[in-house]
Amino acid sequence: MKIKWRQWKIIMTAVLGALLLTGCGLLSKENVKLRDLDFTVLSEEKIPEELKTVIAEKGTEPFQLTYSDNQNLYISIGYGEQKTGGYSIAVDALYLTDDAIHVSTSLLGPDITGQKEGAGKPSTPYIVLKTELLDKTVLYD
Repeated sequence: MKIKWRQWKIIMTAVLGALLLTGCGLLSKENVKLRDLDFTVLSEEKIPEELKTVIAEKGTEPFQLTYSDNQNLYISIGYGEQKTGGYSIAVDALYLTDDAIHVSTSLLGPDITGQKEGAGKPSTPYIVLKTELLDKTVLYD
């Protein structure tokens, strides 16, 4: 009986050691960037009408939207109502991983030193990016 107990302990120690060594790798899947995606920032006139309508319906609320026209993917991000005008939006990253498209943007505050007349009015800054159509989920980082 003592020999069986010793064998059991050795087997359990080996199994537990194997689980500890591979456990973290099984639970976390690292997002490895496959490639950067080319994109175009669209002016108001170039935004598809259907997307313009949805953006207008969002009003002053922040939003994250995707839209496709079966040729291109449009990713739009709105920062909601701001107290003044003069804001801009920077695209920090737009890249593809195995399972998703990742997009990251930043709202850049207005330059208060040379503000134009009317900059004191509220604004709702947003950006629309046009990129290739891919069958992936868009994640907003």
